[in-house]
Amino acid sequence: MTSTGDLLTAPDDQPRAHLMELIGAIEPWDDVEHTHLKTATQWINGGAPLYRVRKPDVPPMHLVSYFVVLDETRGQLLLVAHRKAGLWLPTGGHVEPGEDPWAAVVRESREELGIETVASPVSGERPFFLTVTRTRGHGPHTDVSLWYLLNAAAHTITSWDESEFDAIRWLTSEQVLQEPGELLDPHMHRFTRKLQHAWTTRHCG
Repeated sequence: MTSTGDLLTAPDDQPRAHLMELIGAIEPWDDVEHTHLKTATQWINGGAPLYRVRKPDVPPMHLVSYFVVLDETRGQLLLVAHRKAGLWLPTGGHVEPGEDPWAAVVRESREELGIETVASPVSGERPFFLTVTRTRGHGPHTDVSLWYLLNAAAHTITSWDESEFDAIRWLTSEQVLQEPGELLDPHMHRFTRKLQHAWTTRHCG
């Protein structure tokens, strides 16, 4: 029988070099993201366990894949009212032991929204943004979150995981920035400004 301790010290199935490649390709938006990228690099290189093996906080720092669904035709993005967090967040979930972070996006997009995964041309199948966040509530821990971008027309999302989310909302980037920060992921405004810049660059380039 494998114990939690064995899982925490077992070699990672997914090479750390792959994660280093993924985060190394992220262009930091600001000083905060630069600091978070440095923290994540040190964490991966330091040999700490990467994946959550027991809810909610074992190990106390672990990998998450967020995915922000974009309807580029309408210029909107999707947020969900997360029951446990009590916040409006992008969809996403914890990366399973040995799982590629993009594979986690594919799995979670089916489980949470019932959609097939289509990567946004803004960043493809690579993360667009990275955050290191201390969670709140029961079992506080630190999420190292890779933020991916997906494309989906709003009308194709007709249901969601109601065990996790109370509701969903489609908002323009301007509407997101008008939302009080305390109602959102603590980095949502920063992410949205980076996304606005990427959208503008892509459409004007």
